[in-house]
Amino acid sequence: MTSTVTAAAVSKNFGAYQDQAVREPVIITKNGRPRTVLMAYEDYLRLAKRDRRVQLTAGLSDEEVAAIETSEMEPGFDHLNAELLTGKHAAD
Repeated sequence: MTSTVTAAAVSKNFGAYQDQAVREPVIITKNGRPRTVLMAYEDYLRLAKRDRRVQLTAGLSDEEVAAIETSEMEPGFDHLNAELLTGKHAAD
């Protein structure tokens, strides 16, 4: 679960919100709008590591794109194609 608090509340009681952020992200608002998130350092590291694994398709060579387009799934993974066709994703 995520909490949402004002910047003023965080300023007055930073230690408590810092402790809470170790357990769950704390969204900090300014003028009624979400502005920043206070989170555990381990969560930040996990997200930063995940960010580095992303590669834009625009950075792929024509040969790499062609290889991807002609690739086929191994028979043991056919169920993944069915999930894509039904819109059933693991992230849901």
